[in-house]
Amino acid sequence: MTRSKATVLGFGAVLLWALLALFTVGSSPVPPFQLNAMCFAIGGTIGLIWVLATGAQAELKQTSWKIYAFGTLGLFGYHFFYFSALRMAPAAEAGLIAYLWPLLIVLFSGLLPSETLKRGHVLGGLIGFSGAALIVSNGGASFQGDALTGYGLAMLCALFWSGYSVISRQLGDTPTSSVAIFCIATAILSAVAHFALETTVWPQTSIGWLSVIGLGLGPVGLAFYVWDIGVKKGNIQLLGVFSYAAPLLSTLVLVLAGYAPLTWVLAAAATLIAGGALLAARASRG
Repeated sequence: MTRSKATVLGFGAVLLWALLALFTVGSSPVPPFQLNAMCFAIGGTIGLIWVLATGAQAELKQTSWKIYAFGTLGLFGYHFFYFSALRMAPAAEAGLIAYLWPLLIVLFSGLLPSETLKRGHVLGGLIGFSGAALIVSNGGASFQGDALTGYGLAMLCALFWSGYSVISRQLGDTPTSSVAIFCIATAILSAVAHFALETTVWPQTSIGWLSVIGLGLGPVGLAFYVWDIGVKKGNIQLLGVFSYAAPLLSTLVLVLAGYAPLTWVLAAAATLIAGGALLAARASRG
């Protein structure tokens, strides 16, 4: 697979994550860890079906348990710290800190022996982050001293996903089919967290169930498989910067669905994110 094709596939994950907010709203009132368990179970099952259909079982047997532990830690750790941060800090501020992960991917990629980090990548990442910050904070954020623990958890969330993505680059020989096991293990750990921290609430309507299935098939399913291909074989700096399109596209989807208003914040954020992406793309061509 060519580098450009892998990058396009990786960006497919960003497009799928744009549906995350819409489906999450539709799945209400299912609590987050329960929703996580249900969706990752779907995503993992779909992956296992694909493995069986393609005869890739041997790949899974040959994969080290350390790889499975690493992948599960990345997927579950990100979601665990994200949901925990939202419990202990205001959503806008926690989300803003958590969304440092694309910028961290760009910066951490410079530590990889096969990658060259250029000034345009860093500047593009910073500009993209400023655009995402406008959306996540809705034009303003007020950090509170009594929420420091929540902010710390949000930072761990960003570090877990950026670290998972960059280290995956070094595991290029690990088959993407292993993501199915990551998903199943994450579903199990999410179920444990759910029973320890939440009260079970099932979807109340057909829309709720369809939203859960949609999440499991797309944003919390296929997205992780194509992201795995992208970070292993594609342009990881571009993927990092392009990832800032996710909150913009997610908000636009909510606007189109009638769940959110169209505001100046979206226009400004779109300009910044597009500008950052173009700057990073020019740096990659140079």
